[in-house]
Amino acid sequence: MTEVEIDVRGETCPVPLVECRKALRKASPGDLVLVKGTHPASKKEIPMACEALGLEVLGIEDKEGGKEWEIKIRR
Repeated sequence: MTEVEIDVRGETCPVPLVECRKALRKASPGDLVLVKGTHPASKKEIPMACEALGLEVLGIEDKEGGKEWEIKIRR
């Protein structure tokens, strides 16, 4: 199992979602993808997109007093 980290802090839609999809395509089944970002809309869009793809969202965590977030996805 590999852990892939995507840092899209400071990026706005659609960049975080596009980068997340790219990483998920490259990842092997069972891999963990961590997405770190700051754009509030992406925090909602990424989990919705993952669920639509049948992927498991393991957690959404606020960081830096809510200014940043981290989403964990299992491929």
